[in-house]
Amino acid sequence: MDSRELTPEELEKKKKKEEKAKEKELKKLKAAQKAEAAKLQAQQASNAPKSGKKKSVKREAEEENPDDYIDPETLVGEKKKLSLQMAKTFNPSAVEKSWYAWWEKSKFFEADPSSSKPPFVIVLPPPNVTGALHIGHALTAAIQDTIIRWRRMSGYNTLWVPGTDHAGIATQVVVEKKIMRERKLTRHDIGRESFVTEVWKWKDEYGGTILKQLRGLGASLDWSRECFTMDEKRSRAVTEAFVRLYKEGLIYRDLRLVNWDCVLRTAISDIEVDYIEIKERTPLRIPGYAKPVEFGVLTSFAYPLEGGLGEIVVATTRVETMLGDTAIAIHPEDPRYIHLHGKFAIHPFNGRKLLIVCDAVLVDMNFGTGAVKITPAHDPNDFEVGKRHNLDFINIFTDDGKINSNGGPEFVGMPRFEARVALTEALKEKGLYRGDKHNEMRLGVCSRSNDVVEPLIKPQWYVNCKSMAQQALDAVMDDSSRRMEIIPKQYVAEWKRWLENIRDWCVSRQLWWGHRIPAWYAKLEDDELKELGAYNNHWVVARNEEEAQEEASRIFAGKKFELSQDPDVLDTWFSSGLFPLSVLGWPDDTDDLKAFYPTSVLETGHDILFFWVARMVMLGMKLGGDVPFRKVYLHPMIRDAHGRKMSKSLGNVIDPLEVINGITLQGLHKRLEEGNLDPNELKTAKEGQVKDFPNGIPECGADALRFALVSYTAQSDKINLDIQRVVGYRQWCNKLWNAIRFAMSKLGDDYTPPTKIDPDVMPFGCKWILSVLNKAISKTLLSLESYEFSDAATSVYSWWQFQLCDVFIEVIKPYFASNDPASASERISAQDTLWVCLDNGLRLLHPFMPFVTEELWQRLPSRKDSMRKESIVICEYPSIVECWTNDSVEMEMDMIESVVKSLRSLRSTLAPKERNERRAAYVRCRLNDACKIFKDHELEIATLATLSSLEVLSESDDAPVGCKVDVVNENLSVYLQLQGNINVEAELQKLKKKMEEIEK
Repeated sequence: MDSRELTPEELEKKKKKEEKAKEKELKKLKAAQKAEAAKLQAQQASNAPKSGKKKSVKREAEEENPDDYIDPETLVGEKKKLSLQMAKTFNPSAVEKSWYAWWEKSKFFEADPSSSKPPFVIVLPPPNVTGALHIGHALTAAIQDTIIRWRRMSGYNTLWVPGTDHAGIATQVVVEKKIMRERKLTRHDIGRESFVTEVWKWKDEYGGTILKQLRGLGASLDWSRECFTMDEKRSRAVTEAFVRLYKEGLIYRDLRLVNWDCVLRTAISDIEVDYIEIKERTPLRIPGYAKPVEFGVLTSFAYPLEGGLGEIVVATTRVETMLGDTAIAIHPEDPRYIHLHGKFAIHPFNGRKLLIVCDAVLVDMNFGTGAVKITPAHDPNDFEVGKRHNLDFINIFTDDGKINSNGGPEFVGMPRFEARVALTEALKEKGLYRGDKHNEMRLGVCSRSNDVVEPLIKPQWYVNCKSMAQQALDAVMDDSSRRMEIIPKQYVAEWKRWLENIRDWCVSRQLWWGHRIPAWYAKLEDDELKELGAYNNHWVVARNEEEAQEEASRIFAGKKFELSQDPDVLDTWFSSGLFPLSVLGWPDDTDDLKAFYPTSVLETGHDILFFWVARMVMLGMKLGGDVPFRKVYLHPMIRDAHGRKMSKSLGNVIDPLEVINGITLQGLHKRLEEGNLDPNELKTAKEGQVKDFPNGIPECGADALRFALVSYTAQSDKINLDIQRVVGYRQWCNKLWNAIRFAMSKLGDDYTPPTKIDPDVMPFGCKWILSVLNKAISKTLLSLESYEFSDAATSVYSWWQFQLCDVFIEVIKPYFASNDPASASERISAQDTLWVCLDNGLRLLHPFMPFVTEELWQRLPSRKDSMRKESIVICEYPSIVECWTNDSVEMEMDMIESVVKSLRSLRSTLAPKERNERRAAYVRCRLNDACKIFKDHELEIATLATLSSLEVLSESDDAPVGCKVDVVNENLSVYLQLQGNINVEAELQKLKKKMEEIEK
């Protein structure tokens, strides 16, 4: 005997073993007591009247120990301890507690780059670091986790990489508001260094909220590889990518018109501009303005000619821009006699004079095809119709959208749209106003801030996308060497249209939070102009300041210079565009990069096909040597049940956590009140909530929400999410729960599952359920392979609901109704089949509903001769067993179900108080083969249709009297015995109506 002292670990292990043994012993004791009580009750029941039986059941219920139905407390990270008795109803919060921490601690989700299994990799679209879970994230997580869990169970070395995005603009705005609210200071007041420190503090405090919430959804991410777009490794990748692209001539700096956002005070890219089609005079709410601003108005005003020679009337949609006018041009040969005003130049072109007008004015004046757009060039002879050319340009707005010193003194500092109104009034006072009229126009609005975009001349860094876009296009469109597939196919045309018409990507952002552009400006001692960026050829791009110093010394050999880093940061989409590479360790040649790149599939919303997907493909192919993923699956956008876009002002925003945990109507109202809606919007929003959620939202749990979202994906463009559908799946979880409870009661505590089953020697019902299980497995696998997730979910649901629960569980009940030795063989077959169905069914369902399936699977008895896996997470996904398929049995069951359906239909026409009574029924058929089938399956029909008896009649037999009748088809009728008189006339009318419908 070992007399040494046990270590704390060994003591803990011994303690757990003893507890488990005690638990097992207690369970056996309870079972024995239960069996004894049941035996005693059966003896009493045979003699006792009905009321006595009720009292006996009530007494037994009173003797139950309520604690047996409550899960013992489980320490975080330990395997969940289950209650001795299954709770009588499904409780999502109780079921979904504890499992995730154990899965994570057990490292079930971690990938191994040295594994011999085939890799399957997904990168999580990185949510904003300071954001909170919304319904779009829940949809993404539900679909991706379904894919990953299925592939993990199918023998793949799965990797699902989590990460967060620094979300430059969004995060900076949040922190700016916080500083203003708390300290009444702007970021400029505290300076760049202090501001960035504040953002990092905010990130450390609130960052990763979504990732924690994703655990609550059951997302099986590999947390050991969690990353952040501004952590050290990802920042290094961003710098390396910029430097490499610059050295290849794909990144350059240029002075161009940019889309300027006056609220965010930064340039934004072309695809971040949404266009509103305005047909006529339209007031719109613009950020920063108390009153709505009018658009869709063409205002005319006059410029008087010198010497009293008359006037020239010009028209514009932007009166405020006239403050920067330098001249007026007239085209007298134009039959329309169009007058143009603004910043312009006249240059010779092909022997004639060509008028060139800046498109800052043209886009608003809507002149059609005769205009030439301008951006930098140097030689006037370079001008070509349709291209952009150089022009001195006077900006009259400051970066926050106010009139600068180039405007008239009385308007300086005035917000641009207030200046519009003030200037119109001033023109009226001077007698120069000549009226206005409706004007159709396209208004550019920033997709992030909803501010009207201002075209401004700014020097910025650009990525030349032409060659990379062609590669990305070929990867999808080239039939001979296709590298990537887009699902659904409807988005392929959009991919082609965008990439064929791609413009260079402006990657400069005038923010402080983000990846600082790795470019330094060399200010030479003998430079005439001393401003930063005055000379385009003075920029040096390098990985760090030391490298920049060396490079500048080489370029400007023998000259004195000072280096200053570009204050701008890179567009957030630049770093997220590198995500599939950077999360795997690029630019280093890591084990992860070798094992897991390219990734297998990208799953995301179709709204960011070009913001993110196209950029990942371009950068991945250029820097990683291959497409970043083999497939792109684009999920639909979620709307409310009425098809409306979700909006706080409508009160229809659905928070997934409120669906998972439940919330009262008052709670929903409170969420609105804590927002920043104005009183009218708040009233409308509350009314919307009262209409849609009169009783709040009941607790549904993560499993039900996930299943609902996945089942909605058949709607490929938009999902109209009805919470009642989620509630329905929550109730369905209860159905699963009850199926397992029924099984446990029929299997018993000493049941041992078989190692193999032979359907040939089993009862009809067992043969049938195994055959249709095969079909469900086949359909589910096929649907998952083809990314038809809704079909996969429907296949699993239908088998569980309509075949296992509604039919099989009912059909086998007679085998357990008595201890008749004659039924012993059927009982054993029913037990074995039930266990096989539940084991396969739970594994089939697991990727969709991870929590409830784990809990129920852990309760199933395990085979004694095989090592049971620790968790359903790492079990094998079901596959087809050829010997289970039995088409003839399925055909017979279809016939049985058609009869049962008709009998149930007849029963539903009875008076409510008579519907639950068992009655005699008859099946009358013309075909002998059918008669034989129905005679062989009288028990199944009687059981499923809740009959007291069933008799099968041939065509030669007289039709039974005193019955309700239903014609199943031309060869088959069913009769349900009535009690009392039958209304012959009414029945004849029903039959006549049915005949007329059939004849039609």
